[in-house]
Amino acid sequence: MRTALQQLLSDFLSAIVFLAVYGISGSITLATSLAVAAGLGQIAIMKLTGRAIDAMQWLALGLVVVLGAATLITQDSRFIMAKPTIVHWAIAAVMLRHGWMTRYLPPIARDNLPLSVMVGAGYGWSALMFVLGALNLVVALTMSFAAWAWFITFGAVGAKVVAFLVQYWVFRSIVRDKLRAGQSTPAPQSSKPTVTA
Repeated sequence: MRTALQQLLSDFLSAIVFLAVYGISGSITLATSLAVAAGLGQIAIMKLTGRAIDAMQWLALGLVVVLGAATLITQDSRFIMAKPTIVHWAIAAVMLRHGWMTRYLPPIARDNLPLSVMVGAGYGWSALMFVLGALNLVVALTMSFAAWAWFITFGAVGAKVVAFLVQYWVFRSIVRDKLRAGQSTPAPQSSKPTVTA
């Protein structure tokens, strides 16, 4: 799960840079330019260090460049504000793949959780991403920049943190109960007759 959260933060790096710079400077041009530079720099660093660049990261970079250019041309920050919606929806679509979550779980969870629970949790995350993307679009198109900044910083991130903590608690409870049940089960009696000398 930590890997998935790190990936989300990586995907939103340019939006975070835009938010921080725009909040401090009030300049759309400076904020957008630095957000595009952050996206390009992120890809360049990955290329130089030999790390594989995932399709989602190429998508995020493309969105930064296209929406950043649209923002600079129109001087309307709503283009950059809409980017998290596209990223959320793209991630949600990937999360619709059956069983995607199993590779992110530790072995103890994979070995002790029913497959239906892991698959259901994966679909739950997908639904959450679709909803957050839709909410971001509504906020970006109808509310002020300050409201959007609050939503993307606390609302969207907070929803993911709460979902992660709930899932962790549920998974841990299921695994703990299964392990306790396994320990309390008596060992099977041997059906072989006892041979006496």
